[in-house]
Amino acid sequence: MKYRRLGKTELDVSVIGIGTWQFGGEWGQQFTQNDVDSILDKGQELGINLIDTAECYGDHLSESLIGDYISRRKREDWIIATKFGHHFHERFTRTDVFDAQDVLKQLDASLKALRTEYIDLYQFHSGRDEAFDNDDLWTLLDKQIQAGKIRFLGTSIGSNDNLHQTENSTRVNSSVIQVVYNRLDRVPENRVFPSCEQQDLGVLARVPLASGYLSGKYKPGATFESTDVRHRHDAQSTMRKLEEVQMIRKNEVSEGVDMAQWALAWCLRHPVVSAVIPGCKNPAQVEANARAANLLD
Repeated sequence: MKYRRLGKTELDVSVIGIGTWQFGGEWGQQFTQNDVDSILDKGQELGINLIDTAECYGDHLSESLIGDYISRRKREDWIIATKFGHHFHERFTRTDVFDAQDVLKQLDASLKALRTEYIDLYQFHSGRDEAFDNDDLWTLLDKQIQAGKIRFLGTSIGSNDNLHQTENSTRVNSSVIQVVYNRLDRVPENRVFPSCEQQDLGVLARVPLASGYLSGKYKPGATFESTDVRHRHDAQSTMRKLEEVQMIRKNEVSEGVDMAQWALAWCLRHPVVSAVIPGCKNPAQVEANARAANLLD
């Protein structure tokens, strides 16, 4: 495994992290505690130290599964990133709630679910600019840093071209930008990444495999079950993406190189990107993702 400094936080994160949206049940699979233990144990064995989750991956469900695991391991071995700003209702249904006092309740609920006294990275989660520009919110969060509940703040931008929230990160004491970035979606390179570099912000690239389209598993015409989040994607857009993936595989990926590992390494070759946070359904996928670090040599 390789490690990079997460911007001005000075945290050294593994270049491959573990994204955990799937633990909330919206990837068409229900995860048991044993499933999660196996995934995270494999990650630790391979040198991964970064877990990314959120309050709305289930109703703190993903956090609870991680928390149960962490309670039986060394807390200091992991850098835990979670998020705030939503109330989960049911699969794919959540509402935005960025009121400062409600966010304090969300924070306490996340700490309880994660069974930890502190969160390493607490991220504003895909909110509108009006919610971001609430000084009361950031004042409250700074007080939680002083109280020891949070180590660092970050912003998970909903639009990968949200320059407003990126440019104002330093002003609100946000040290990290999380953004959709992959070989099929390079928009952050134009405006977001230059701002991150100027401010020395850490960058977490989410959806680095483009919802699995860059895994190399799917051909044009592939369909997904109703329980799979990709079932909600526009069919024509999915077809175009899979056709583009075929061309990328043919023209850019060396023979014998795993497509998914290539795609993760491709993200990490951008000097601004600190880490990628792909999801995974089992320990074998964790191991395959971790091998992408070898392609950086």
